[in-house]
Amino acid sequence: MYTKAPRLSSDADLRNPVPTAVFLKSAASPADFPADTGREVAFVGRSNSGKSTAVNLIAGARKLARVSKTPGRTQLINFFTLGESRRLVDLPGYGFARVNPDVQARWQRLLETYLRERAALVGLVVTIDIRRGLTQLDEQLLRWLEPRELPVAILLTKADKLSRGAGLAQRREVAKGLGPTARLTCFSALTREGVAEARAWLDGWLGPPP
Repeated sequence: MYTKAPRLSSDADLRNPVPTAVFLKSAASPADFPADTGREVAFVGRSNSGKSTAVNLIAGARKLARVSKTPGRTQLINFFTLGESRRLVDLPGYGFARVNPDVQARWQRLLETYLRERAALVGLVVTIDIRRGLTQLDEQLLRWLEPRELPVAILLTKADKLSRGAGLAQRREVAKGLGPTARLTCFSALTREGVAEARAWLDGWLGPPP
């Protein structure tokens, strides 16, 4: 498969990082969540969609979220603080079949409880591997979220794995399935494409530091 040449990070990418994120805590159950105050933006996506890599790059911290080649490695909800009252949240991936059904059911309950009940949640970033496009599981998640009217943005990850033309075509195809008001951008950890857009979403949702 054709891979386009990497683009160097733009000056804007380097000048406008999200404030340094610091690990706060991991939660295996809702009782472990930090106090439901302030503002949070969460990242969610299919296992192996590049979610944790995206969190690290957007937050400007190489090892903030654990990155692994083994799908399903994020098994807890991980909270990171951006200062007082502002947090990033790395949610467990969905759609990984090689997990004990009991564990999979526990992940699902934890994820649903967070997404349905968390008052501090003000925005959600969904990572989708651009080569896969919008899958049935992604569509189910987005439909399930509709009643909450939560702002959602889509990162089409691993964009460097496709030629520019193929990437734009896939972006148009995903946009067709999401509707005209959808927020989405192609994203690449290699070329830094989409980093500035993602950081702008976070800034808009989280607001300025107190």
